[in-house]
Amino acid sequence: MKYYLTIVLFFLLSGNCLNARTIRVGKDHPVKTIQAAILQAQTGDTILVFPGHYKEKNIIISKTIFLIGKGRPVIDGEYKYENISIKAPSVLVEGFRIIRSGVSSIEDFAGIKIYDQSFVVIRDNILEETFFGIYMQYAKHCLIQNNILRAFNKQEQQSGNGIHCWKSDSLRIIGNKISGHRDGIYFEFVTHSIIWKNISENNLRYGLHFMFSNNDAYISNTFRQNGAGVAVMFTHHIRMEKNVFEDNWGDGAYGLLLKEISDGFITGNRFSSNTIAVFMEGSNRIHLSGNKLSKNGWAMKVLANCMDVTVSGNNFLGNTFDVGTNGSLVLNTFNQNYWDKYEGYDLDRDGKGDVPYRPVSLYAMVVEQNPSAMILFRSFMSALLDKTEKLIPTITPENLKDDFPLMKPVQL
Repeated sequence: MKYYLTIVLFFLLSGNCLNARTIRVGKDHPVKTIQAAILQAQTGDTILVFPGHYKEKNIIISKTIFLIGKGRPVIDGEYKYENISIKAPSVLVEGFRIIRSGVSSIEDFAGIKIYDQSFVVIRDNILEETFFGIYMQYAKHCLIQNNILRAFNKQEQQSGNGIHCWKSDSLRIIGNKISGHRDGIYFEFVTHSIIWKNISENNLRYGLHFMFSNNDAYISNTFRQNGAGVAVMFTHHIRMEKNVFEDNWGDGAYGLLLKEISDGFITGNRFSSNTIAVFMEGSNRIHLSGNKLSKNGWAMKVLANCMDVTVSGNNFLGNTFDVGTNGSLVLNTFNQNYWDKYEGYDLDRDGKGDVPYRPVSLYAMVVEQNPSAMILFRSFMSALLDKTEKLIPTITPENLKDDFPLMKPVQL
């Protein structure tokens, strides 16, 4: 029975493909507007849009069609409308410049919005001055690839997110460039999805912001010069691999903020020139390995409510402070990392230090409680505090130490 159903489905699909047409839109063609072409189109048709400036009130795609721009035609929302609304499955939108969507505090206008659909492909478009860039709700198996999204607002209230995903599953966000939005990429209640090879920079708040989004992977992305870096909250089973977090400076700014998450793997990333490279609060069963943390204010802050965090095989280079915490009870493991501040020795020449390294300095704890003490940084007084604590440790957490610090950096 299943065999016969497959044969029937094949012939039905073949019939649709054989009957598919190409409808051309432009000033030199019979069809002048995109919406008129959509009204004429049938399932499987291609609408080829030639160069021009198309001011159309909210283009609604309610059929499975392929909408392709040639020579980057412009779809202009005139700051009033949503540019493209997709309300059919298996739609392709490719090759457009989409500008000036409507802005509203009530409705989430977007350059392109996907409403409860699956297998939609949004590829090779430029979106500029849109409230939200690409917005997905209840979407499944959609591909967002090689788009450029630029916004220019100065206040978070006047700007939406670049790529906004809500209550969706099995998404692929690949090779996009996002700048100037509130959050570059936003995930909420999104599962089994991958964010890969994107560049998210100069956004007002987070380069990547995701909450309640489980079993996702974030690989080979760059998050640069965003207001507060990247935030991962209320999430379990995530993988963050080979990403770059850099130049996220300011009060309350992080390279990566982990809040109330569990069962995560953070490997092969580079954290450079952030106020705090990694900030962890209420995080459990997190594995950090093979990362490079360099030239940050704080390499890591691990609060006392974190448990079973394993930090191993990482390089800590040129950070003002290596590790900070707010308690004396530490239930986490630091093991076989390279610390450039380590002054121990290796008599048996096994590549590991013979005395433990304590990455939390007394001066760092003083600064944590009294930020104005930073004025003493690199002074004789700060050096004296740390040397005294190393000789007679009394205040820094006793069990926050690396028992086998590496003598040479890890080859990453």
